[in-house]
Amino acid sequence: MKSFVAKNEDISREWYVVDATDQTLGRLASQVAMRLRGKHKPIFTPHLDTGDFIIVVNADKVRLTGRKLDQKMYHRHSGYPGGLTSLDARRMLATHPERLVTFAVKGMLPKNRLGRRLLTKLKVYAGPEHPHQAQQPQPLTLEG
Repeated sequence: MKSFVAKNEDISREWYVVDATDQTLGRLASQVAMRLRGKHKPIFTPHLDTGDFIIVVNADKVRLTGRKLDQKMYHRHSGYPGGLTSLDARRMLATHPERLVTFAVKGMLPKNRLGRRLLTKLKVYAGPEHPHQAQQPQPLTLEG
């Protein structure tokens, strides 16, 4: 048997809106990453972008279980000596909730050119408003 490989004319990309209110961060991120890759479609091809566009709203209302708010750390380095900055998840959620969701989804995507391209199809907003009404996104309910 021959392997099926999706072609560009076979791929159709939809726009979906996900409400992150009271969703667990890891479960939300894993399902969003699956949709971004296109693993929910029968034409999924591992080395091609067959996924959909995902808009996540209300990122500031996402939940973390256990003691992750105080124990989970996010690090960044400026490149200069002594330039390491660390934030816990509680402060990250208060200041940049979009980054919290983006980093969680980014960790579940492939670590190569395809993964970086897939991440550009993720749009995250802290509040309920988003500027993508022209794309007519459909609401998506995630289980879990």
